[in-house]
Amino acid sequence: MTAIQFDGKPIPLPDIAHAVDPFEVDLLPDPFQGWITDISERIQCPMDYPAIAAMVTLAAVVGRRIGIRPQQKTDWLVVPNLWGCIIGRPGVMKTPAILEPIKPLKRLEIQAQGEHKDAMDRHAAGSMVREQQKKLAQQSIKAALEEDLSQAHSIARGVIADEVDPPTRTRYLVNDCTVEQLGVILNQNRLGHVLCYRDELVGFLIGLDKDGQEQARSFYLESWNGNGRFTYDRIGRGTVDIEAAITNILGSIQPGPLQSYLTGSSKRSADDGLIQRFQLMVWPDVSTNWRNVDEWPDVEAKNIAHQVYFDLAKLDPRTIDAQVDDDGIPYLRFTPSAQGVFNDWREQLERRLRSGDEHPAMESHLAKYRSLVPTLALLIHLAGPRFGPVATHSIERAIRWANYLETHARRVYGATVDDRFAPARELAKRINKGLVQTPFAARDIYRNNWSGLPDAQAVDQACDILADHHWLAIERRATTGRTATVYHIHPALLAPSKADLAK
Repeated sequence: MTAIQFDGKPIPLPDIAHAVDPFEVDLLPDPFQGWITDISERIQCPMDYPAIAAMVTLAAVVGRRIGIRPQQKTDWLVVPNLWGCIIGRPGVMKTPAILEPIKPLKRLEIQAQGEHKDAMDRHAAGSMVREQQKKLAQQSIKAALEEDLSQAHSIARGVIADEVDPPTRTRYLVNDCTVEQLGVILNQNRLGHVLCYRDELVGFLIGLDKDGQEQARSFYLESWNGNGRFTYDRIGRGTVDIEAAITNILGSIQPGPLQSYLTGSSKRSADDGLIQRFQLMVWPDVSTNWRNVDEWPDVEAKNIAHQVYFDLAKLDPRTIDAQVDDDGIPYLRFTPSAQGVFNDWREQLERRLRSGDEHPAMESHLAKYRSLVPTLALLIHLAGPRFGPVATHSIERAIRWANYLETHARRVYGATVDDRFAPARELAKRINKGLVQTPFAARDIYRNNWSGLPDAQAVDQACDILADHHWLAIERRATTGRTATVYHIHPALLAPSKADLAK
């Protein structure tokens, strides 16, 4: 038997991590910069994490109170709705980094809860009075029936007109609720200031892929735009009309589950762009440097930032010179100079989208920057000067956000759907774990149904790349009717006992 020859030592596969831009604090609205810097320093996490959470929670407070029309003459309206996803390994402080910027919403929730209780008490007292009024009205109706039927009807209609619906509770934050219940909450909060927080987004995403969840998935897709309505039908509940279909979503996910989800998502024939709606999706580098920080929070910086949320929670758009048309959502436009900046940026984006140079998943993601950039510009404006049209500095900062976010999107998609090394990495991972015996044939791999190695084509691609990197040596064996291909693993990659057997 001829000894198997290897051309050299195994060469490491290329790094999957595309370079990403670091987060620069001046991307944030001015009142947020000290606050987010302090959070990042005390938690010892990438600044990207609390920054993303802060912008999504800001969008949740604004909701449908006000939008932006990114052109000077058309009725194209963008509601500042954002979905955020922060990506990182376990233990890199994702959850604490999210929970800090959510605290203003929790304070608003507690305040709204107290106000709702007071309103319910007043409503209960009023109901007691109205109940007695009904009894008196019934007596009047009986008396009127003997003389004037129309008068009886008039009294009855007056009683009905005096009926008062129970007060509804203003909501800002929900965690895990059904679409039906979320619809009820949204109908009671027509301004749309509701954030759906999911600590682990993978469960949310996989849940929407299951059979029977098509209507829930459709609702979330529709609610991303923020300016439409949605109707669903359920046995027992009947038809439910959601007049203000808008949901902000925020959560975290680990790289492995995200890559597995994306690999499956990219192969669906009816990919609907759900994952691309997570425009504020970041996967930052985590510093190897760590130090113990045991310091009091910067209370002044926190209070300045929190006040922005509290002010916007009671914003009257008329006080900032917003306009209102028939659709009912007030709006601002750009100043003339800011409009020119946006037009130039958008022209470049549209040319890129039509070039055909991008992977379909990345192209779908970038296409949604049309609304992302105006959204960010509006939020930056509302957190700062607030009055009048959105100025140049706000749109320029929003464009910088887009440039930063694009590098993170390329890391996300580059590690999955647009990576020819993905099958090779999956096979290399199994070899390193000792799960592959030497020699082996392609069928020995794909019959295991391992993730990323589903068929002969993927396995052949993986083996060719690993052979080029000296992980494998290819042997062609003549058999009856055809030539069989088997692969030998480099001895340096085997356990000592297996390496001896392979000699």
